[in-house]
Amino acid sequence: MGRSGLTVSRLGLGTIAWGRDTDEHEAREQLELFVEAGGTLLDSAPEYGDGQAEAVLGSLLGRVVARESVVVSGRAGLHQRGDGLVHDTGRGSLLAQLDTTLTRLGTDHLDLWVVHGYSPGIPREETLAALDTAVASGRTRYVGVALESGWQLGWTIGHQQAWPSRAAPVAVQAEYSLLRRDVEAEVLPAALDLGVGVVAVSALGRGVLTGKYRNGVPADSRAASPHLGPFVEPYLKGWAQGIVEAVATAADGLALSPLEVSLAWVRDRHGVASALVGARTAAQLRGVLAVEAVTLPGEITDALDEVSAT
Repeated sequence: MGRSGLTVSRLGLGTIAWGRDTDEHEAREQLELFVEAGGTLLDSAPEYGDGQAEAVLGSLLGRVVARESVVVSGRAGLHQRGDGLVHDTGRGSLLAQLDTTLTRLGTDHLDLWVVHGYSPGIPREETLAALDTAVASGRTRYVGVALESGWQLGWTIGHQQAWPSRAAPVAVQAEYSLLRRDVEAEVLPAALDLGVGVVAVSALGRGVLTGKYRNGVPADSRAASPHLGPFVEPYLKGWAQGIVEAVATAADGLALSPLEVSLAWVRDRHGVASALVGARTAAQLRGVLAVEAVTLPGEITDALDEVSAT
């Protein structure tokens, strides 16, 4: 992960569907498949199912997989309140959320704790002080940030490295896929220069790059789900169709699936430490894990770069 001592698998298992669309039995199958394939990075967040995902993961840690054999990543800064999410990165709120996460997971520490940017009106120094406290108290081994621009990432690293007792982020989570490449303008170059590992979130374009929506919205898909539909909908617009079709064409020519092509593309981008993927079923995850045997030819990568350029 960047220039840190934290080592993670090239693919990370996201748990956004756990506890709501994926029950504990299916989650257990996913975890077993992922670990057997050599995966180590497990990512969750308190807003996933209003804590249900963390609870399911916690029920499996130590029972299905040894706690010390995986890298558990958690987040803080977003709270489910009523029908929406509230962004709060005050020190008290962040540390309280971290303690709740640890209780749900049934562990005394995270391996990576990621904070969602900064809230308006709350000093950045206060937010970053929560990272220092979390590391100093042993509640997390490493820290990271999300939703940061290039200049914000640079400011954060500079501030944290200015004093030896501060915890400097080793990771930045950013949405990155063939459908979302704006990270390449600032965040990716900044991360490379600062020695911070990029964790690609929504690496399959919120599921759209699998090609499942080429002929409509399947009834059992995320886009048909009342709670995830609004998340997928922006990528079902006409502008994305050409990119999806280019991926499908490349997949046909390589005898691969669109999922394998699009995931291999982002996984192998310079600076990406790990690409997070979330599956609803164990069968879907098997298809995801097949990408570890895939390396795209240079001419295919170049063609996809060109067609998806913004």
